Amino acid sequence: MEKSSLIKGSVLSFFAVIFGALGAHALKQHLLPEQLVAFETAVRYQLFHALAILILSIVLKNKSSKLLRTSINLFFLGVILFSGSIYVLTLKSVLVFEQLRFVGPITPIGGFILILGWLLLIWEGVRMKN
Repeated sequence: MEKSSLIKGSVLSFFAVIFGALGAHALKQHLLPEQLVAFETAVRYQLFHALAILILSIVLKNKSSKLLRTSINLFFLGVILFSGSIYVLTLKSVLVFEQLRFVGPITPIGGFILILGWLLLIWEGVRMKN
């Protein structure tokens, strides 16, 4: 496995499990139903992309590719921006951080970065020789 990708995927997975448990148990009485759905969406996207990073770290062991490395980095950054901004937006009232409204526009930027990561991965697949 490629070390930095293994670490990135593992860190995202670790926190996805913690945030998932937090959402399933501790936050139900503090969040509105639509906030809880948004929080769960952030956890789901984080975990899916963490798993993608871990799989790509295995692929990188056998095939060195700048596009794969860039996809991994885009997934990592995209999750931080996408899921991270959703966590902040849903938890700001619980944590009494109402002034963090500026975080809202970060969510679609993170989503766009995730899409770019997938586009690069598609491009790598198209370029591959059998």
